[in-house]
Amino acid sequence: MCRIRYFEKGLIEAYKQGRIHSPVYLSTGQEAVAATLSEIYPDYKVFPQHRGHAVYLAFGGSPEALRDEILGLETGCCKGMGGSSDIQCDSVEAHHGLLGENIPIAVGYALGSNKPTIAYFGDGAIEEDYALVALGFAATHKLPVLFICEDNELAILTPIKDRRSWGVVDVARSFGIEAYESTDDPLDIIQMAKGIKLPALLNIKTIRHHWHVGVGQDSIPEFDRLQDIHNHLSTEGYVFEEEIMDEMKELWRV
Repeated sequence: MCRIRYFEKGLIEAYKQGRIHSPVYLSTGQEAVAATLSEIYPDYKVFPQHRGHAVYLAFGGSPEALRDEILGLETGCCKGMGGSSDIQCDSVEAHHGLLGENIPIAVGYALGSNKPTIAYFGDGAIEEDYALVALGFAATHKLPVLFICEDNELAILTPIKDRRSWGVVDVARSFGIEAYESTDDPLDIIQMAKGIKLPALLNIKTIRHHWHVGVGQDSIPEFDRLQDIHNHLSTEGYVFEEEIMDEMKELWRV
């Protein structure tokens, strides 16, 4: 979680300095979801959404390759042609930015390979028709897909209550998919994921700290999961953050 947070702090500074010329979709505030799931399911094939830095870094992606991609360099993970949303490593497939398109692609991958797969998306993306059809297809064919909804209750700036009257957990269950909801506390996620049978869906409540796209903020976030965990671990005598801070500061000194 710290590595993701401080990677994006460096990214934000580079953006403000005018070194980044593509849109950026930040994972700040939502780090716990990818970090926890990468510990539980390290060998799954992962299809992230456009807000994908946390997923890429948590599942083994190179910070250097991601930095170079965002800076538009040939040494980037997609040779500088994908920008900040199109990221790829051995376990993480690239995403080109079309809202929710990674969901049916992940389902297709699971169908063709029969390998356990994770499809990440937000609470706005699940409203796309092809996303809902993909849930039904996965249920019908009993595919090994774990659907992860990072639910920050916003589609750009529009809250769920103004967009729909249904919940994603109820819809998934209506298809016959095992589905649960939790906070993004790592202990809650671990408890929820215990013994889960695929296909399954986890709706994880989380809070993004920045605009839908870009480095600005509408207001002070009401909660910071990383800070909460930091406070807890500090009382237990764990000290680890400074080393990661220095590592990420050095990373962005290119």
